[in-house]
Amino acid sequence: MTVVEGAPAVRFHRTLWAFQGLLGVFLIVASAAPKLVGEAYAVQTFEDMGAATWFRYFIGVVELAGGVGLLIPRLAGLAAIGLALLMVGATITQLFILHNGAQALTPVIIFAMCCFIAWGRRASIPRPSGR
Repeated sequence: MTVVEGAPAVRFHRTLWAFQGLLGVFLIVASAAPKLVGEAYAVQTFEDMGAATWFRYFIGVVELAGGVGLLIPRLAGLAAIGLALLMVGATITQLFILHNGAQALTPVIIFAMCCFIAWGRRASIPRPSGR
């Protein structure tokens, strides 16, 4: 069942795919890759946080998996939820650990995009059993 019917439903579906594609590619190329290949700024950021190298790799892998998940129809809703939760942590880290309020804007925007995608793809998110 779609949120809306007819031409608006098609436009909504295409808009979601545009958001998913842009955000997925951004997370893979601009966010996960620098962490995984050891780009100097990414390494320095995690050192400034006092985080171990394994944590940088872990976050990079989570972002990579989330970015790929956004591009797979059956996983898009779940990936968006997982990434939204990750962005809550990223925002808290930027504000309270790195004390960089301006940099906190990026995870807030990504959080909003993920919430929009999760809402739009809610039909693909499995419901917990037991109901």
